Amino acid sequence: MPELPEVETVCRGLRRAMEGRTLTRVTARRPDLRFPLPPDMGERLSGRKVERIDRRAKYIVTHLDDGQVLVMHLGMSGRMNLWAPREGDEAPPPLATHDHVVFEVGNGSRVVFHDPRRFGFMALTREEDLASHPFFALLGPEPLGDVFTADYLSAALQAKRTPIKAALLDQRVVAGLGNIYVCEALFMAGISPRRLACSVSGQRAERLVPAIRDVLEKAIAAGGSSLRDYAQVDGELGYFQHAWKAYGREGMPCSEPGCGGTISRIVQSGRSTFFCGAHQR
Repeated sequence: MPELPEVETVCRGLRRAMEGRTLTRVTARRPDLRFPLPPDMGERLSGRKVERIDRRAKYIVTHLDDGQVLVMHLGMSGRMNLWAPREGDEAPPPLATHDHVVFEVGNGSRVVFHDPRRFGFMALTREEDLASHPFFALLGPEPLGDVFTADYLSAALQAKRTPIKAALLDQRVVAGLGNIYVCEALFMAGISPRRLACSVSGQRAERLVPAIRDVLEKAIAAGGSSLRDYAQVDGELGYFQHAWKAYGREGMPCSEPGCGGTISRIVQSGRSTFFCGAHQR
């Protein structure tokens, strides 16, 4: 599933293509994705101007000029594919089988939501109802925002006796983190994924918060990590997977200078965790 850096990269591509422009026509080519699409979604969105596109956790949040907000989630295999006309182009390419929602933009470009597994979803709400929407009401702070500090994290983890890996994946603690980047951040901070979350306070939290920020910022700069279905809106692949220190490196030497350890893999809550038992305590 695309994580925060991948979704942020998609949002940045969509901003360039759609912000300030009118959706001349929106076509839903099927009635549902993971959940039913909003009733009359195409008619409700067609003719509306895109005021701005934000990201909240792993959601794409599109604000329209009439107060509607389109919330989109990429699910496991969703992509937003952009076609922009170039000199000599007569028409966009034919739509594919799994092209489910088509956004035609006023400058002649086209954005298509493509999702073979159909685990993605879309919802419509109002600007004034956004914060209380079930998707957002219980979300924790953004890890790149000002609220996410060592003091906040220490307090949020104080009563949690689950492993720190599981606690960081809890969207109520911090929004948008996923398996890959939690593994990478814990490696950077030198913290074992097995450690009880309530013990990650003080100096450990002071190491972990900047490690989370750093790994996310580097991943965004690299266009995310391309695994299986993920690509940027222009079709380009991210390349942060080439910079992983822990994730996917089972059996390989630890890259921490002077460590001498080896990356191990364990399963926590049904997900693979990669770490160095010598470097991470």
